[in-house]
Amino acid sequence: MTATTAPTTAPAPLHDCRDAWVAALVDLAEHDDRIVAVVNDSVGSSKLGPFQERFPERLVNVGIAEQDMVGVGAGLANGGKVPFVSAAACFLTARAMEQIKVDAAYSQHHLVLVGQSPGMAYGELGPTHHSIEDLAWLRTIPGLTVVVPTDATETAQVVRWAAGAGRPVFIRVSRMGVPDVMPEGYEFVPGRAVQLRAGTDVTIVATGTAVTRALAAAELLEARGVDARVLAMPTIKPLDGEALLAAAEETAGIVTVEEALTSGLGGAVAEYLSTRRPTLLRLVGVPDTFAPTGSVEWLMEHFGISAEGIAGAAGEILSAP
Repeated sequence: MTATTAPTTAPAPLHDCRDAWVAALVDLAEHDDRIVAVVNDSVGSSKLGPFQERFPERLVNVGIAEQDMVGVGAGLANGGKVPFVSAAACFLTARAMEQIKVDAAYSQHHLVLVGQSPGMAYGELGPTHHSIEDLAWLRTIPGLTVVVPTDATETAQVVRWAAGAGRPVFIRVSRMGVPDVMPEGYEFVPGRAVQLRAGTDVTIVATGTAVTRALAAAELLEARGVDARVLAMPTIKPLDGEALLAAAEETAGIVTVEEALTSGLGGAVAEYLSTRRPTLLRLVGVPDTFAPTGSVEWLMEHFGISAEGIAGAAGEILSAP
């Protein structure tokens, strides 16, 4: 007899969404000389090296001066350019919030704000470098579209869409490796959720790096006899209200999942449904606390942003009286 082993499935390759963002930006700039990049001495971490090499005269490095960076971007937009303002999300949003509010949103300049390495991507560097508050902050600003792409494919599509949006946009670009999960032929539409898995028992609504973990949780739940719907919610503002209402009506409740304070996606979903279709909710993410230092994986597990943690939150909904 010949011994055989069960076939194994190789893990899906992981992609750095920053590679997709800069490839899309370079391609856009090849065909549109209005495209420019503005950075805060973060050419390396923004992975803008290929853009700088190809278009050195179209990259403005303001140094470590985030307020000036957004202001310069607004001035370029006012002059007919399409600026992509790129910096680590923690510094872009926390230091330049007034300029985002006034120069981008209030003035309605076509300014694309690109928050790099968001969430807890900087792990061991701690709360000063974590960007867990950004979704909660930015979704309150009138006139600002907030997008958190799911994977590299969607990241590239969002960058291309933002170049023609004609209004201020914030894009969260992850450095944490994620697999491709969007279906073949997918096209990003702002304000529209993507159903990645059908289900009738409970709904998991996730954004960004949490989507892959939500899909893994759905597999765990399936093994326990639970049919979980999984929605990727790339646009935090505006939300896909139609998809949320359908989930609230057709399943027992909703689990939201994000690599951020739960007042981001979770708060937005709770606010939307509270006056339209109240339903059971569990919010998975970082609670009202600063994250400790530690590796990214440890931090995600620590806050239950994991397959088991998400499945547990779904179980709480299904076991509620």
